[in-house]
Amino acid sequence: MREELLAILEKNSRIDFKELSILLGVEEQAVLKELEALEKEGIICGYHTLINWEKTSIEKVTALIEVKVTPQRGQGFDKIAERIYNYPEVKAVYLISGGYDLLVTLEEKTLKEIAGFVSDKLSTLDSVLSTATHFILKKYKDHGTIINKKSVDEREVITP
Repeated sequence: MREELLAILEKNSRIDFKELSILLGVEEQAVLKELEALEKEGIICGYHTLINWEKTSIEKVTALIEVKVTPQRGQGFDKIAERIYNYPEVKAVYLISGGYDLLVTLEEKTLKEIAGFVSDKLSTLDSVLSTATHFILKKYKDHGTIINKKSVDEREVITP
């Protein structure tokens, strides 16, 4: 049940408990108990809403920043990753393979604010050797969800 429950929640965290119990073929109380256990174990870390900011009047710029660092003895990349993810403007930090070590996701109102964060906060950290910033120009799919689904006209064509 656990794996199936997680797969359903990953696609729709707003699904109601009754519907979950029907899909899983168990009592609603069993679903609630399992959810509590998953949260307590840190398997479910949070619930999020995916927003298409382009359809709002709110300006938002998203950047992916590749960061090359010197790992610290005995702590590897964890210590520097923790310093970076503690900045409130940082949305995500990943340890990655390839030419860089960390991938940092950042959201701000302007390109200038992102550039300021990179130059004033990120680049000044002792372990940071170099950065490369990539700006997201348009999102097509995020967290498994297509952002701008094309509407399909399902009306039947009537000809005389």
